[in-house]
Amino acid sequence: MKIICTKIKPIYSIVALTFLSIALAIIVSFTNAGTLYFGYSYRLVPIYSVETSEKKVALTFDAAWGSDKTEKIVKILKDAGVGGTFFLVGFWIEANEDKVKMISDAGLDIGKHSSTHPKMSTLSAEKMNDELSSSMKLITNITGKKVSFFRPPFGDYNDTLINVASNLGLKTIQWDVDTLDWKGISAGEILARVKQSTKNGSIILCHNNSDHILEALPLMIEYLKSEGYKMVKISELVYSDSYVIDGNGLQKQK
Repeated sequence: MKIICTKIKPIYSIVALTFLSIALAIIVSFTNAGTLYFGYSYRLVPIYSVETSEKKVALTFDAAWGSDKTEKIVKILKDAGVGGTFFLVGFWIEANEDKVKMISDAGLDIGKHSSTHPKMSTLSAEKMNDELSSSMKLITNITGKKVSFFRPPFGDYNDTLINVASNLGLKTIQWDVDTLDWKGISAGEILARVKQSTKNGSIILCHNNSDHILEALPLMIEYLKSEGYKMVKISELVYSDSYVIDGNGLQKQK
């Protein structure tokens, strides 16, 4: 949508802006991805967090390289009685079918993280579809369960990617709490980042093979429990229908 204005009276400007706001509101209400208006265009936005009055958050783990800590992560979650979600890359799945089944059998959510971990926004729609559908089939063949969530590698996305994911029945999930565990920071530093940013409906980003995740995870769980937070799977946090996503990626129930 492009609006070109010449010299018009203030009252006409107000009317034009009013109609523009209404039009954009209608666009947002009929899409499952949020929209932002920037001058002459709008873009789609994934889910970064969820608006909720409940004190619940989602612990998530991206898995692309390395797997030796995965079983221990699952055990920590299970022993603590909390949920979690793993986003798996295709080549990781192929090399770790036993761990994929273990995660599923533990009752945790599994989402896709692409097939080869590329910078998705640089791909054609056809290539995006291949990246998502192939990894989806791998997960379903192992677990027998439908895949409903997708996290873009590097958090990189564009409108085309979100539309491709949506057409495959996938909600695109980002995060609003980045532990930066992949940088090799200490367990205490990871915990500090969780303390600083977590709120109701937060999605917390971790990695399955980061240097100090096994030390940090129990500390995170202990802190979140002490603050009254329930740690749930993505499927238990996000709304499945009748929702909108605002410009900050906050998913809201209609």
